[in-house]
This record gives sequence, C-alpha cells and structure tokens, in this order.
Amino acid sequence: MSRGLTATLALSWRAFFVLTLAGSGLTAAAAPAGRTVRPSPTYVQIGKPDQAEGARILRSFRGMGVAGDFYLDFKLQVRPRRGAEREIPGRLWGGRNELGAVSRISLTDETGAERRLLLQNGAAPAAWRWTAGQAEAATIALGDLFAPLVPETQISIFDLQMPYLYWEEFVFEGVSKIRGRPAHTFLLYPPADFLAAYPGLSGVRVHLDTQFGALVQSELLDERGRVFRSLAVLDLKKVGEQWMVKSIDLRDERSRDKTRFLVTAAALNLDLAGTVFTAAGLPETIARPAMVTLLGP
Repeated sequence: MSRGLTATLALSWRAFFVLTLAGSGLTAAAAPAGRTVRPSPTYVQIGKPDQAEGARILRSFRGMGVAGDFYLDFKLQVRPRRGAEREIPGRLWGGRNELGAVSRISLTDETGAERRLLLQNGAAPAAWRWTAGQAEAATIALGDLFAPLVPETQISIFDLQMPYLYWEEFVFEGVSKIRGRPAHTFLLYPPADFLAAYPGLSGVRVHLDTQFGALVQSELLDERGRVFRSLAVLDLKKVGEQWMVKSIDLRDERSRDKTRFLVTAAALNLDLAGTVFTAAGLPETIARPAMVTLLGP
C-alpha cells in the first residue's frame, strides 16, 4: 500500500466535513474537581498502553485533512426498526478558512422545505442554521447540538462536528479488533461545559484503524458507561486519486433505529471563494458544480 494511499484513506469520515483538527494540548485523563460522571477505561491488551504514544497517535490523526475545496451529493436513508424507510437528499460544500475546517450543508425534506447549516471546526467551533423565510442565519447553541437535522433521523450537528475529537482528556485503551481489523481505541471525556449541558453523555469511545489512521467507529456512552449511539464507517470509494467515505451508519442503540449517510456524487479540487462559508452568506443559494463524479455501487 503506497504512502499516498494510506494518507488519503486516513481521512475517513472527516473527508466529508474536513475535520482537520488542531493537535495541541493533549493530556492523559485525570479527573477534574467536581466531576461525578466518568466511565472507567477498558484496557484491551496486556499491560497498560503507553499514554504518550496514544497522544502521538491522536495528534497525527488530528493533523490530516483534504487538500482544496470539495462538493458532495448525498442521501440520508432513514431506516427505523419499525415503519417505512425514506430518503432525504442533501448537498455539502467543504473547505478551510483561517479558523480551520468549514462545511456548508443543504437538506430538503419531504415537503420541499430547505434547511441550510454552516459548521465551523477548529479551536473555537461554531454552527449556524437557516431555513426558508429567515432573513439571516441563526447561531446554534451548545444545548441544541443533539437535535436531529431532520425530524426522526439519527444524525445531528454533534455527529457532523464530532467535537469529541477536540476533547483534551482521554485514555488510550490499546489496540482492539473492529470488524476484523486492528484499531487504536481511545476513551475521550467531555469538558465541564459540555458535561453540564449533556450530563447523560459521560464519554465517547473512538476506534482508529492502525494501518490507515482512519476513524472506523465511535460510540457515545451514557452515565453508566453503556453505548447509546454509534457511528460506523462502512464503505470507501476512490474519486480520482482521493479516497472518500461512501457510506456511514448512525444508530440509536436503544431504539435500534438508524440513518445511513450515503454519498452519491463528488467534485474535488474546487475553489469555493466568496460567501460560501460565511454565516452572512448562508441565505444565498449556491449552485451545484457543473462537473461531478457519480459514485456507483
């Protein structure tokens, strides 16, 4: 496997949202004063893993990103355990600015109503939303990150931003097997403000493929350390010389309902200048690129 291919595969789910993260300030977890909720790590190998090595692996993962701007057509395939399935079409523009990675998302529900999102990642993440009829975009507060993008789907702002990848407290649990492949496994703990807003979220377990550094699975843990939501990367697809994630499942482990994020077309190496990635520009309609590559089965 070539080094270039390894690097592009390592983008994994972040290839959608260009989650190029700052690699500073990682520390092995020590319980801060006043915290009462903390799941214990589950070490998956003999002997306690090297936490300094775990910090190095996370820094490497955080330093990856997609070169240039890009565009995606996608579908949200809503698959409840009971009831009819449905599809919601969407579009995504991705890039970077001086603050870090940024993405703009457009979704159209069954009524034809469009809603748009702007997600800023980096050291100071932020999010905005706009719906038809609004004069300007509205800021999305911390307490609204788990609201579904569209009612009855299993995907939220939290799933798109993946703020847990920025959390500084962690435990490196070692190397585990995920769908038959070895993966570096981490347990990351929410900071105090996040824990105050979501006391039912005690941590997130993340699995990174040992060969490619790709995020292959993440699991949200409740106040008793049980998995209540999960994200799993299913398929990759090569577009030109770039490997992209083609499908991801987001699942509610309690209800067993899930939503599949399925990419159907992509355009890479774009130059998305102007107001595409600004809150002020979110009410403006952005044209789909003229040339896109369809992603078949």
